[in-house]
Amino acid sequence: MVRVFPAGQPLKSNAWTWLAHSQAYHTRMDMTGAKFHTSNRGTAAVPLVCVRAQGSHAFGIFYGQNPIFVSYDMVLADLILMIFLIQTVRFLLKPFRQPRLVAELIAGIIIGPCLLGKSKRFNEIMFPLYSRFVLRTVGIFALMLWVFVSGVKMDLTLIKRSGKKHLYIAMVSVMLPFLTVMAIGLIIRKLMDNEMAKISSIGGIASGLSVTTFPIHYTVLEELNLLSSEVGNMALSVALISDSIGMNFITVFEALKQVDISAGTLVWYLISMVVLVAFLLSAIRPALFWIIDHTPEGQAVHESYVVAILLGVFVVGFLTDMFGLAVAFGPFCLGLLIPNGPPLGATLVEKSETILKEIMMPFAFAFIGLHTDFSAMTEAGWTTLGPLFTMVISGYVSKFLATMIGAFMVAVPSRDSLTLSLVLSLRGQVELALYIHWVDKNMIRLPGFSMMIFLTTILLATLTPLISVIYDPSKPYKVLKRRTIQHTPPGEEVRILVCIRDKKSVPSLVNLLEVTYPTLQNPLSVYAFHLVELIGRANPVFIDHDNDPDPDDLSVRFPDSEAIRNALILYQENRDESVQLHFFTALAAKRTMFQDVCKLALNSKATIIILPLERQYDGEMGTAEQWGGGQTLNTEVLSHAPCSVGLLIDKAHRWHLPLTRCSGGTTSHDFIVLFLGGPDSRECLAYADHMVANPNVSLTLVRFLSSNPEGDDERQKKLDDGLVTWFWVKNEANERVIYREVVVKDGADTAAAIKAMAEEKFYHLWIVGRKQGINESLLEGLSTWTDNQEELGIIGDYVSSSDFVDADSVLVVQKQILRV
Repeated sequence: MVRVFPAGQPLKSNAWTWLAHSQAYHTRMDMTGAKFHTSNRGTAAVPLVCVRAQGSHAFGIFYGQNPIFVSYDMVLADLILMIFLIQTVRFLLKPFRQPRLVAELIAGIIIGPCLLGKSKRFNEIMFPLYSRFVLRTVGIFALMLWVFVSGVKMDLTLIKRSGKKHLYIAMVSVMLPFLTVMAIGLIIRKLMDNEMAKISSIGGIASGLSVTTFPIHYTVLEELNLLSSEVGNMALSVALISDSIGMNFITVFEALKQVDISAGTLVWYLISMVVLVAFLLSAIRPALFWIIDHTPEGQAVHESYVVAILLGVFVVGFLTDMFGLAVAFGPFCLGLLIPNGPPLGATLVEKSETILKEIMMPFAFAFIGLHTDFSAMTEAGWTTLGPLFTMVISGYVSKFLATMIGAFMVAVPSRDSLTLSLVLSLRGQVELALYIHWVDKNMIRLPGFSMMIFLTTILLATLTPLISVIYDPSKPYKVLKRRTIQHTPPGEEVRILVCIRDKKSVPSLVNLLEVTYPTLQNPLSVYAFHLVELIGRANPVFIDHDNDPDPDDLSVRFPDSEAIRNALILYQENRDESVQLHFFTALAAKRTMFQDVCKLALNSKATIIILPLERQYDGEMGTAEQWGGGQTLNTEVLSHAPCSVGLLIDKAHRWHLPLTRCSGGTTSHDFIVLFLGGPDSRECLAYADHMVANPNVSLTLVRFLSSNPEGDDERQKKLDDGLVTWFWVKNEANERVIYREVVVKDGADTAAAIKAMAEEKFYHLWIVGRKQGINESLLEGLSTWTDNQEELGIIGDYVSSSDFVDADSVLVVQKQILRV
């Protein structure tokens, strides 16, 4: 038998706690102290408990041993159970638009005394005393690392770039709830127990309820695909400023909490905090920049440095706990010091985030769930929980109203103000760590802790679906004015937004711009948009290089950016005044990149968006390389774009056009337009009309007609006839233009005709419409031949993926879709 003795001196205040051992699991006892039952620093005394000594490893069931009596096996079983429950609950709640944190909290509650934990047998098997100690230790350890990673992602320079509007909203949304909760707490102070009635406790709770924590807002906005939206950008900026203000409040009341013990404790607390921060700034930060300077350009940070930094997290966590500071304070400060993004911040996040989120954080939610007991709230009664509940509800309501008032006063639209208020009212992992800290400091007791977990879960589960219902990030992109090449008057500049992933896609994009043939009479305005995946930082960044040439040493952290800009500037310089170049960069999550693209297209009044793709071949058929996930950038842009869209598929990597124009040049490029009818085909022909002006371009226009005209849309057919006739009359004397008509009866005939054209002549560029308005008989039977028809359309996918069609590039065009 092992005898577990009390640690520290008993506290005078009574609190509810839970006894967990082999004979009496979850037996309610009125005990001294308000702590979780551990023997850590500051933990209240617990009664003497005798438990059976457990081995750390079993020989196996074939030796007659039961794995549930081995601590190693039990912890693994607990982890498996938690991960299974979290994933199951996430799957069940997905249709209700619930965030991941709600599923994690519910999974923890399920194993706790509210549900499964009511069974004595379940606790004896799954959560004996020795496994609970491990769950608590690893859980707090996971929260510490999670706070560190959140600090790495945060970009403090966003505070400097934030406008007065964001600062004003942040000030109002923090100060008003803080003063409200403080005032209510002082009014009902007589109803509180001795610990909560202290000024330091009331102030600590008020500051915790008024602070808007950055990590949970980033997490929820990412799940709702709102990171790059107007409200998302504003919420992240306001949250970061609020965190800076709130951290000062929390630090002040933490210091006041030390006064409750003795004045000397306060002095040592302040000295420890100053020494720690000074050490991080003077020694650790220079070392971090030294690591970055010694990392080769474009490469990840060496593994030894990553290990050293993670070891530093544990060291700083140990020091903060030893000094009496909050255990997460040091790791969070260390995370803030690390430069976000490549190479250091991105490497740390990539190497630690998945294992932390999927494997370690379930320990934290298991620990929280095992100490969440709603029946304890009932037994404690309104007399005990009433004051805390009043303060919390007043904090939630005042936070919501203060944010909305602040947003209204700086002229934020009403719908955006409402959404912003809901976002900034969310609570998350940082608050969970804060609740644990409150229990550890005797500010609240375990029934109060259970109530805080309950209210946090309800708040998240209610507000998150409301945000997704109220705010539609695609609504600003819905325009009623035509923004197409076809509707651009002659002589007016064509505005093209080209999206660039990396420097490999630049040559084909420059080639396309060249054959568009900008002149002084028909100028071209190019909006080059370099899209960088957001890794190692939380807040997305949008940069207009006309106003901010090289912010935050962007060219140092992203070497491709400078190479791309130089290539496009060289192209512009060779075009005299016929091309205006504007360069932008966005750091965004893959899931929200389309919002930046559509927003820039809207603001720049772009006529067409060009998205490059690259084909990767597997045998005879090819697949387009995606920009991310199941909801790709291309698919989302096609669905929400405020103008026409062109998908440029680079098949051969050998299309090289001259950078200088020569009317008498011998270089010739053969293009072909497959006109199957409908709006998309008409936009193709309008774009091809610009290319025909290039003396180095020969164009073949092939119009497909159905042998059975019953499937034709008469209105669309008349529009097709009008545009084709106009084009032919305009270019009748142009020997570089050929017009053909092909009559087919089904998709097989269409495919055979395309194959015959490819065999007859090599075309550098194939231009096809995506899918709007095509007579279905022209495509009958072809849908089974293609795999990516949702993105490229049936013909576009067939031409770009088929090995029979030998070409340098394929341009698939979708005309602007007017949305109401």
